Amino acid sequence: MQNDLRIVFMGTPDFAVGILKKMIEAGKNVVGVVTAPDKPAGRGRKLIGSAVKEYSLSQNLTILQPQNLKDENFLNELKSLDANLQVVVAFRMLPKVVWQMPQLGTFNLHASLLPQYRGAAPINWAIINNEETTGVTTFFIDEKIDTGTIIANEKIRIEKNETAGTLHDKLNTLGGELVIKTLQLIEEGKAEAKPQTENSRIKEAPKLTAENTRIDWTKSGAEIIALIRGLSPYPTAWTTLKNEGEALKIKIYSASFENKDHSLEPGTIETSKKSIKVACSDGYIIIDEIQFPGKRKMDSPSLLNGYSFDADSKLL
Repeated sequence: MQNDLRIVFMGTPDFAVGILKKMIEAGKNVVGVVTAPDKPAGRGRKLIGSAVKEYSLSQNLTILQPQNLKDENFLNELKSLDANLQVVVAFRMLPKVVWQMPQLGTFNLHASLLPQYRGAAPINWAIINNEETTGVTTFFIDEKIDTGTIIANEKIRIEKNETAGTLHDKLNTLGGELVIKTLQLIEEGKAEAKPQTENSRIKEAPKLTAENTRIDWTKSGAEIIALIRGLSPYPTAWTTLKNEGEALKIKIYSASFENKDHSLEPGTIETSKKSIKVACSDGYIIIDEIQFPGKRKMDSPSLLNGYSFDADSKLL
């Protein structure tokens, strides 16, 4: 019965690979894959294919890499695959001519419990906002971003010390299972899509930028730790270090919070032989892993072995 489906898969990063792999292992009939064009990378600016392309090549799948999703040649190639369903995971916004093409529609896997955290970075924002739960949702694509009718979802608990990296991996596994479940519902004609409920408490998941990934040391310890966890290991929370007359952009991968009264200005640094403590509004952030420009990530004791902070050093 599953061969009744002819599926085109659309995706680009590692998160999408996990889902595509699950579909292939389940024996789903993937007739083609659409992914981003190759991009130059590294010092030699050599063209590198996306994670989805690399996996698709290993499976001998037909690959399309359009620059423009409205290009006539691409649309003709897509049509020639004769798919009756499209599955989208971590890809670009599709024009109507693409998502309306297959007879059974186009569904997307989103890494949140919609309608919460619509947007580009749902995994990160769920942790940054100190949520206790999140999940994955499949929904049919429509004209707007992440607003289509919901087919199915699965919930997961966010652990106390969860990072974006660990949650990504858990949601990838859960997402693969949900996509297989959704495909089975569609195969059996049991997919009952329901409209999303709109309300004033919906939180968004906007693209991560230099502005919203910067640490604000005037905030509470809980807020700062949540930001660090929600951006680790990528793109990583950052701050500016003023020390010995220079300003350096540094990244902080992990830290803990010490709730303690002090009269220091936020961002003030206190060091010992093995620790780096930074004043925030209600205590100290104790930095565990840090990275200086052009250097590898290291723990605080290793950094302090060869680097010294002056008496007026500060994080801004």
